[in-house]
Amino acid sequence: MLAPYRAIFAAPGARGFSVAGAVGRLPLSMLGIGIVTMISQVTGRYGLAGALSATVALAAAAFGPRVSRLVDRYGQRRVLRPVAAVTVLAVAGLVVCVRLNAPVWTLFVCAAAAGSTPSLGSMVRARWAALYRGSPLLHAAYSYESVIDEFCFIIGPIVSIGLCTGWFPEAGPLLAALCLAGGVLSLTAQRSTEPVPHPREEHQAGGSALRSPGLRVLVLTFVATGAIFGSADVVTVAFAQALGHKAAASLPLAVYSLGSCLAGVVFGLVAPRRSPARRFLVGVCTMAVSMIPLQLVGNLPELAAALFVAGLSVAPTMVTTMALVEQHVPRSRLTEGMTWTSTGLAIGVAAGSWAAGAVVDAAGPTAGFTVPLGAGTLAAVVALVGYRRLRPAPEREEQRGDELDANDRRDDLVA
Repeated sequence: MLAPYRAIFAAPGARGFSVAGAVGRLPLSMLGIGIVTMISQVTGRYGLAGALSATVALAAAAFGPRVSRLVDRYGQRRVLRPVAAVTVLAVAGLVVCVRLNAPVWTLFVCAAAAGSTPSLGSMVRARWAALYRGSPLLHAAYSYESVIDEFCFIIGPIVSIGLCTGWFPEAGPLLAALCLAGGVLSLTAQRSTEPVPHPREEHQAGGSALRSPGLRVLVLTFVATGAIFGSADVVTVAFAQALGHKAAASLPLAVYSLGSCLAGVVFGLVAPRRSPARRFLVGVCTMAVSMIPLQLVGNLPELAAALFVAGLSVAPTMVTTMALVEQHVPRSRLTEGMTWTSTGLAIGVAAGSWAAGAVVDAAGPTAGFTVPLGAGTLAAVVALVGYRRLRPAPEREEQRGDELDANDRRDDLVA
């Protein structure tokens, strides 16, 4: 039953870079919430804590695609190590500034520098693409990485909050920095699976990966999709607090990720039949429809059930998105292309969190559930309008067919 997953790890080095990527990806879910918990415990200023977390997220959105573009040009080892060093030093500086009660502006400087965190998920997926481009195994590899993403978002915040509250306030951010350092060092030490960098001339000739019309549709859709996630988080916490169970808010959110995680595992075992563009459209529309039951919930068990069902469409849509990026973006800019989708998601999360907070403050938590519904509707509209641009051009289809034929010949030789 799990044969596709066993098959992807048959390639030499696959297990090593996947584990390294998983460890290095934990800061994505640990750093922001760790900073919020640290600042709120030390200073009691939740507004400052939220502003610093938002600064990290926005800086990551600004730096991420540029870091990935450098990776495509110069290789993962040459770029990731110095960039990760900047992030680790920035987190250490933030901790020191908090301890010394330094001026607030120094906290924001450190938070902005910490946003240079490289997108380890994109780096790992680029390695899978280099191994299995044109092979059905790439679908299983992307599905597996989507499951790892969800696992990180389940376990990361729990560990970060637990360390900050149970050990000392700075423990969460410091562990996030250590995970990033360890993951990057381990990943970049594995040279045999590192994608071949592409010359500077190729990038100057083609420009940014965002010049691809298909990628622009994906990024815009992911901005709206990120707003679903960001608003759902905020409204869930507000809804639980209104019921007098704020501490239990993490349970429905964990169930949300669990639904996505299980769907990702199953999706990786099924050979996709429809085109990636059609699967993407169906997935985004399903995500929009799944927001309707949230308007009817009256207690936390009902909310958890609704979020579990909503989560079932998340991982398959994310997996299909990576397949579309690989289809629409030139190989010389693949890592950058994948990072742009993450950037769109991060921007959407920030916007959705802000919008949901405003609606909750004005009309209460029940009204707040209209924000993820509106975001889902917007995502579906963008995907429908841009559907034609998601279908690959004939020359791309021919190139893909050549790759499949070459892969079939390689499999025959191996057999």
